[in-house]
Amino acid sequence: MWQIFLGSLILGLIHPLFPNHWLPLIAISKTEKWSNRETVFATLITGFSHTLSTIIIGIIVGFVGIKLSENYSYITKVAAPLVLVFIGIIYLLFDLKSKHHHHHFEINKTTLKNKKSKTAILITLCIGMFLSPCFEIEAYYFQAATKGWLGILIVSLVYLTMTLSVMVSLVYLGLKGINKLKSDSLEHNEKLITGIVLILLGLLAYFVEF
Repeated sequence: MWQIFLGSLILGLIHPLFPNHWLPLIAISKTEKWSNRETVFATLITGFSHTLSTIIIGIIVGFVGIKLSENYSYITKVAAPLVLVFIGIIYLLFDLKSKHHHHHFEINKTTLKNKKSKTAILITLCIGMFLSPCFEIEAYYFQAATKGWLGILIVSLVYLTMTLSVMVSLVYLGLKGINKLKSDSLEHNEKLITGIVLILLGLLAYFVEF
């Protein structure tokens, strides 16, 4: 079970570091002249919306994984780790094919210039984040399913906690002018980093028993 916790912790820590999770919130905050408290609140609700859709899909994936593991014992040792490695390779191929990157939400400057109400902006962001689940986490739910519902619960709680914590921390530091991360470099290499992490987790799951 420590294997599942460790993997969830790594994915939960790395994924929200990518600027498309938090940088647009800082830009919108400055444009709309939100207070720090308002921006942190917006980060929490949009981050929760993002993790909610990811967890919902993850539970479905985990349910399928549990059913398969009940009938096919080899899934615990072979199939689940292979899924992680396979998804990781796909991310690497996408990175090699194109350096274009996805956004969980885009900044529409025309919309911002129109000064929509804060509620309308938050609803728009929440919808965009909800409709953009993190599929690399979904792949890990399949691995977690080999440990049953407890594994799925661990992934869900760790992912939710880490995502919200990291997003809020980065937004807060960014508002304070402390965050000097090279966001372009991180964002352009998102698929590369994600692919490497998934492959390593898959290999860890196959070769190491916790």
